[in-house]
Amino acid sequence: MNITEEYNMWLQHTADNQELHQELVAMQNNKAQIEDAFYCELAFGTAGLRGVMGAGTNRMNSYIVARASQGVANYLKQSQSQPAVVIGYDSRNNSRKFAEITAEVFAANGIKVHIWPELMPVPTVSFATRYLKAAAGIMITASHNPAKYNGYKVYGADGCQITTEAANSILAEINKLDIFKDVKKADFQTALASKQISYIDDAVYNAFLKEVKQQSVLFGEEVQKDAAIVYTPLNGTGLKPVTQILAEAGYTNIKIVPEQKLPDGNFPTCPYPNPELAEALKLGIEYARTNNADLLLATDPDCDRVGIAVRDEHDEYQILTGNQVGVLLLDYICSQRSKHHQLPEAAVMIKTVVTTAMAEQIAQSYGVRTINVLTGFKYIGEQIGLLEQKGMAGNYIFGFEESCGYLSGPYVRDKDGVNAAFLICEMYSYYATQGISILQKLAELYKKHGYSINLTCSYEFDGSTGLAKMQQIMNNLRQGVVVLAGKKVTSVLDYAGGINGLPAENMLQFTLEDKCSVIVRPSGTEPKLKTYIYAIGESEAQAEQIAEDLIASSKELLK
Repeated sequence: MNITEEYNMWLQHTADNQELHQELVAMQNNKAQIEDAFYCELAFGTAGLRGVMGAGTNRMNSYIVARASQGVANYLKQSQSQPAVVIGYDSRNNSRKFAEITAEVFAANGIKVHIWPELMPVPTVSFATRYLKAAAGIMITASHNPAKYNGYKVYGADGCQITTEAANSILAEINKLDIFKDVKKADFQTALASKQISYIDDAVYNAFLKEVKQQSVLFGEEVQKDAAIVYTPLNGTGLKPVTQILAEAGYTNIKIVPEQKLPDGNFPTCPYPNPELAEALKLGIEYARTNNADLLLATDPDCDRVGIAVRDEHDEYQILTGNQVGVLLLDYICSQRSKHHQLPEAAVMIKTVVTTAMAEQIAQSYGVRTINVLTGFKYIGEQIGLLEQKGMAGNYIFGFEESCGYLSGPYVRDKDGVNAAFLICEMYSYYATQGISILQKLAELYKKHGYSINLTCSYEFDGSTGLAKMQQIMNNLRQGVVVLAGKKVTSVLDYAGGINGLPAENMLQFTLEDKCSVIVRPSGTEPKLKTYIYAIGESEAQAEQIAEDLIASSKELLK
C-alpha cells in the first residue's frame, strides 16, 4: 500500500475519532505532511514504541497503541494460558488515555490487567510486574522527550525491558494485524466492574518504597539531615514518591519548585524536560538561589533519571553530569559497604560502554568487578537477572549510565529516580556531617584516579530522510578514521558484529592516543546521532581543551 492509499484508508476508518480525523482532513492538501505521517510505521523494538503524537502510521495515537497491545496480547497467549499484565503511565498528554486503551485491549483478550490508579514512575511498573508475578509490564511514557512525544514501553516477566528476540516476535504479531479490523477492545469501566481490570493497591506501592529505603548504606550511622534541598519533578511523576521517601528518611527541609510541581504534559516552563540538560534545571537553580539551598534535585517526567546541582564555595550552583554523580555514588556505596563489612566477596558493578571509564578504576580499587554492557539500562537489568539466576543477586551493588540513570539494588530491573534521589541526599548528608562538600569529594576522586571529562553531543536528523542520512554517516565512518583532533586512532571497535559477548549494535568506538576515545551511535529512541567524548588530561583545563577539540573534530565527520 502506498502513502496515498494508506492516508485514504485512515481517513475512511477514523470517523469515530474526531480529533485524529480532523487532523487527517487538515493535511489532505499538504503532501509533505502526509508523507511524514505515513512514509513508515512507527518502529517497535526493545524500547517499545516512541514518537510524535498525531494521526498516521508514523505517529503515536490510540490506533497504534491498540494495535501494539493486540500484538503483545497475541504473543503472551502463545506461551501462557492465563497471563496477566501491569500497566503504568506518566504525566504526558494522552498517557492515561493510552494506558486505558491498552488495558481495554488486554481485557478483551482475556488477559488480567493490573493498572496503577494514578500516574507512577517507570520503576514502579518494573517492580509491580515482578511483585504481582505478571507476564509483562507496559509503561506509557516518552521519558524526557519534548511534550509532543509519547511512547509505549514493554517489560518482560523479569521486570526488564524485553529482549531483541521478544521484540521481534511481538513485532511479527503486530504486523499480522489490520489496524482497524483485528484489534479487540473491551469497555474499561465494564472490565473494571468484572475485575478483568484491577487497580493496583497501596500495598504494592508501599513494598516498593520499603525496598528503596533498604538501599541505605549508613548501616546505623547518624548523619545530619538538615540540608536545604530544592526538588523539581519537572511536572512529572516524581512528586509523591520522592517527597515521601525523603520525608520518611528524615529530610524535612525540602522545597518544591512551584511551577514544576504538578503533573503537566505540556511542560510549560521546561520544553525539553531532560535533567541532563542545563536548561531543564534553570528554574530549579533560580529557586535554589532564592532559597539559599544546598542541593537541587530534578527527576524527569517518568522519574527514572535524576539531575543535580550543588552550591559551591562561591554560592554558585554547579550542575554535575551523570558520570560525575555516578562515580560519586559508586565510591560512596563501596566505601560505606567496605567500612561496615557489607561488601560482598564477589561484588559487581555494571555500567554501559559509553559511561565513564573512571567508574571501572574506582570499582577496581575496592576489589569490585565491572561488567560493561551496551547502551540502555535494559542491559544492566539483564545482567542483574543473570546474577539472580545464579543465586548471586546480592552481589550486585550498583549500576549506572551516563544519562543520569542509577540503581543500587536488584528489586527492579530499570533505572530508578526514587532510589537515586534517596541515595544522593544520603550521600550529601554523610559528607556534610564529615565537613566535606560533594565537590570536594569529587576533586578528591579526580586527584586519585586522574582528571577526565565525559561529554555527550546529539545531532538531530528529522524527517523521512533523517534515518538514511544517519546510516550513510555510519557507513562512511566504517570506511576508516585515521586522526581525530590531531590524535591518532589506535583502535576501532565496531559493535555491529557483536563484541565481547555483547549483542550486535550499530555503534563505533574510536580509541585514541592518551587513552581518549570517541563513540558514535544512533539513538535507539530518537532521530539523533550521539557522540560520547572521553578526554583525559593532567588538569581540568587540559582535559576541557582536549574535549573541545574532540567535539569539533567529530562534528566534522557527521556532516
